[in-house]
Amino acid sequence: MADTPPEPPAIIVVLPDGQEVTGRLHERRQTPEGWRYKVSVPAWRVQDNRVVPSWYTVWVQAPAHVKPVDGVSYEAVPTTRLPPPSAVREILGPRRPSGWVLQKTGDGRGPGRGIVHAVDCEEAPAGAPALTLNQVLDVAEHPGVRLCSLCGAAAELDPVLNGFGHGLDTGE
Repeated sequence: MADTPPEPPAIIVVLPDGQEVTGRLHERRQTPEGWRYKVSVPAWRVQDNRVVPSWYTVWVQAPAHVKPVDGVSYEAVPTTRLPPPSAVREILGPRRPSGWVLQKTGDGRGPGRGIVHAVDCEEAPAGAPALTLNQVLDVAEHPGVRLCSLCGAAAELDPVLNGFGHGLDTGE
């Protein structure tokens, strides 16, 4: 006969009105907003026209809605943690939003004149539509368009516009 899994450990569940009920802890899960615990609390339900005991299972926020029971071990409870941040992300910080915007300069007549910025550049015009890579490359090929060096648009787009070997002594 197969082994019966152990009964989940007891935990105190704090109800929305502040009452405390002893329930069962099934699982713990870490989220970006904090920990969630999957718990069951005793309840009643109607089955075949009779009122029978039952369990109500729900995810609750910890530690606001759960308390440990003295002397109970929670080491066997399945626990899912968030993956650790990558070393690259810790060093480089958060990624910037993708895309570029065009700041139009001059009187707006004639061939395209302007400055291409990253979408999060402090100099970028508010409300300008974000351009895809193909769109920004088309815009940047106009002689009157410059690439912002403050936000990195120039460093990102120059190699694509001028070739990755630009500036290297290749003997050509």
